[in-house]
Amino acid sequence: MSVIDRRLGLLFAAFVLLLALVLVRAAWVQGINGGSLSAEAQNQQVETVVVPGSRGTILDRAGKELAVSEDAATVFATPYQVKHPEETAHKLAKVLGGDEEEILGELADRESGFAYIERKADLNEAAEIRELDLAGIGLLPDSRRIYPQGELASQLIGTVGVDNQGLTGLEAAEDELLHGTDGEREVVRDALGDELERNTIAGAETGSNLRLTIDATLQAETERVLKGIAETYRPDGATAIVIDPRSSEMLAMASLPGFDPAHPESASPDELRNMATGFTYEPGSTFKAFTVGGALEDRVVTPQSPFDLPPTLQVADRVIEESHPRGYVTLSVAEILAQSSNVGAVTIGMALNDEFGDPQFGDRFDSWVRKFGFGSPTGIAYPGEEEGIVPTPEDYSGSTMGNLPIGQGLSVTPMQMAAGYSAIASDGVLRTPRLVLAEDGVRTDPEPSKRVISRANAEKLREMLEGVLEAGGTAEAVTVPGYTLAGKTGTAQKVVDGVYSETEFVASFVGFAPAENPQLLVTVVVDNPKGDYYGGTVAAPAFGEIARFALPYLGIPPDHD
Repeated sequence: MSVIDRRLGLLFAAFVLLLALVLVRAAWVQGINGGSLSAEAQNQQVETVVVPGSRGTILDRAGKELAVSEDAATVFATPYQVKHPEETAHKLAKVLGGDEEEILGELADRESGFAYIERKADLNEAAEIRELDLAGIGLLPDSRRIYPQGELASQLIGTVGVDNQGLTGLEAAEDELLHGTDGEREVVRDALGDELERNTIAGAETGSNLRLTIDATLQAETERVLKGIAETYRPDGATAIVIDPRSSEMLAMASLPGFDPAHPESASPDELRNMATGFTYEPGSTFKAFTVGGALEDRVVTPQSPFDLPPTLQVADRVIEESHPRGYVTLSVAEILAQSSNVGAVTIGMALNDEFGDPQFGDRFDSWVRKFGFGSPTGIAYPGEEEGIVPTPEDYSGSTMGNLPIGQGLSVTPMQMAAGYSAIASDGVLRTPRLVLAEDGVRTDPEPSKRVISRANAEKLREMLEGVLEAGGTAEAVTVPGYTLAGKTGTAQKVVDGVYSETEFVASFVGFAPAENPQLLVTVVVDNPKGDYYGGTVAAPAFGEIARFALPYLGIPPDHD
């Protein structure tokens, strides 16, 4: 055999060996590892994308949109696929209005397979980015919350996170109802990553709508009045509640300071807080109506019952004084309420307990405090409602009954005061405040109500509370032409470091109209106003402003010429 033949034979043998190895490898790839490789190839060509379900709309009682969702897009990067990071960052920043250095930082990690560039970009921005056709930059479907009325009712409505979950307010309380159901979409791409087709695996579903009892127009007016208080008195905070006492439906619920719900990340805890349900304070003289109400119901007093009142009153180790010095007087229960006499209110509270036991202990008084709803949440459909603090009779000291009848030594919320006065305004029936009118188009049922005092005694209380806004009353300057008003002022020292402050106060007023047949009730609470601090001069005029707008706006007819 020649050398040439031997070389040809060796070459042929090598070829046969290589062919055999290829066939073995092919058999192994196809038969043993074929399934996993096929799946990897499929994953490289087919991408499953989550399509977020939009949140339901929040509406006012008339159907005006307060919070809605719209389609948006998430801009993301696959950094190792980005060919020109500096140029890409510059183009993205120009479209999105973002920080070019921050975007470049997201693109700098060449080992990363995913980085967010912008969450919830609007669709116009997304379209511009799509036209740029930037390597390594992609878009995912998203939705975002917008607020057609701007900052209106911001604390009440609440906030939504980047993953469309409710974080605060009604957005959080009603998240299960409002939150939509996410869908899935299959996107097929070619070897270059260009999209070839889309297939819906499961469609996204929009959440249910929520209709509130709030009236957007009245809410706006209430917030305008609060802003006037803020400009004049520079308080730490303020809140106003407008309610229909016949149904306990909230018509407005405003708090200051406010914030932009579209940018909750810039809001402070104080701005996020809904003062109507989250602020606790000693009510002061507005609480005297409940002291008198219990005494009326237990037949200890009548509106005409006279009391001889000294200038001051000693209760254990405490001396009860009036807001302004005076001599000895004889005042009826109605006059005590109209003039907001501290000595008179404590005398009535102690008379109530003296009728049913030792006046040092407040068992009977305590029962009336709790019947009007204090010491427990009102049950309004709003998260994080405070319940206040009401001491039990076992915790009373000798001077406790010198404090509680005049609204000191206990804490309440503005919502509890609104609910309690609504019971007086609605013939003695206490109702749970209502904030949600309908869910997904189905009207919600009110919670069961309970009678606290008789219709006759509620009427007597309303008549006496008219005197607060008449000549000689603590809010005599507040009037609304054509309407008879009733209500009560409150000026309470704040407790600072365990003692009553001489410089910090809470000014408040609760009022309703028309007095004989109340259809509107307004609670105004102002925390630490500067300059003037009396309820009659800080909070009561705000009630008057709101009532002057609301009564004709709601179509409530005047009760006199």
